[in-house]
Amino acid sequence: MVFAGIQKLTLLDYPDRTACTVFTAGCNFNCPFCQNASLIKSATREQSSTHKKQKESAAEILRFLETRQGLLDGVCISGGEPLLHSDPDMFISDVKALGYLVKLDTNGSYPEKMENLIKAGLIDYVAMDIKNTPEKYAQTIGASEYDISQIEDSIAILRKGTIPYEFRTTVVREYHTGDDLLSIAHWISDTERYYLQKFVDSDGVAQNGLHGYSDTEMQQFLSDVRKILPAANLRGM
Repeated sequence: MVFAGIQKLTLLDYPDRTACTVFTAGCNFNCPFCQNASLIKSATREQSSTHKKQKESAAEILRFLETRQGLLDGVCISGGEPLLHSDPDMFISDVKALGYLVKLDTNGSYPEKMENLIKAGLIDYVAMDIKNTPEKYAQTIGASEYDISQIEDSIAILRKGTIPYEFRTTVVREYHTGDDLLSIAHWISDTERYYLQKFVDSDGVAQNGLHGYSDTEMQQFLSDVRKILPAANLRGM
């Protein structure tokens, strides 16, 4: 895996756990509202030099984790898209060997890789982005078209309930309506954990000029979604 950064302490990214978050470089989506656009641009250019950097970066992270044993509960692996890389199991195995729980943040486009990690006991929690309704998926991820079968496969894998998981949608005024959120709620019905995340503009966002909804509007969206998913909640407020 190729890493682009680390947040050495987070009390928010892993529910009910003290953790750190490592960010992988590169993504197969191009969401205009991405808060980590710089990570996507830091994807590698030369395979040989990439492999060298990959080892050094992973080694540095593992050395840091060795110093935090007993102080941190878990490691969140975020991105970019972590499963874009060919060897996530190697790094995650080393993290698990140090006694950490592992949370994976993913866009759901690599269902087979995700399922293999779950079956191998290498991840303990998954947070999967649901970008929008099936009809608006391509537009929302910055593509001209997109086959959502991979997303549907990932949803089905997680809904088996093998490990704890959550679905989440970052709500952007230019891309989401109240009806869209209701459609998503029906799509992932019977899900226990679904979060509406308020979009907040920042210097790191991929596209300028996007807007979030007000707190009052977000509360109304939540109220409507809870008629379908009673345990839904808000983040970013």
